[in-house]
Amino acid sequence: MVEITEGCVLSRLPASTRLILQGRQPALQAACGALGVETVPEMLCTAEGAGGHALRVGPFELALQPTGDGLAPLEAALASVPHSLVEVSNRNVSYTLQGWQAADILAALCPLDFSLAAFPVGMATRSILDKAGALIWRTADQTFHIEVWRSFAPYVEGQLHEVAKSISYNILTVQH
Repeated sequence: MVEITEGCVLSRLPASTRLILQGRQPALQAACGALGVETVPEMLCTAEGAGGHALRVGPFELALQPTGDGLAPLEAALASVPHSLVEVSNRNVSYTLQGWQAADILAALCPLDFSLAAFPVGMATRSILDKAGALIWRTADQTFHIEVWRSFAPYVEGQLHEVAKSISYNILTVQH
């Protein structure tokens, strides 16, 4: 954990299972059901169930973060439904950026509006952080979950620190 600004902290999260599901509505429904999510989230929204999170990042695509048994319940639920399910756990690195200036720091690296009104809690999307592709998910008023490809992680960390420094913030990063 590194404090990148007064009260703004960047934390690298421990490794966890991450999957990308592509398929039509029956596949999305089956996967959500396996995670204990009642309905497929609307576009750019997230949903949580007893078995994990489902992030709707495309019309026919979910980013899945299962907990517990991970892949087995999803594979069983999807067995009879056409789909593509790819594990990307080793490809991505995840961070939490939290604090009252988190939205401003992200906005300096991304063309999206991160105000609470435009990017509410539970919204998730793919975008860029400077030149790196990222999945950005607002998990609380002042907290964002960020995922980037492992090869871009040092670059993104550096850019977050540079932005914080350039706007007179100190950022705190904790490595797990």
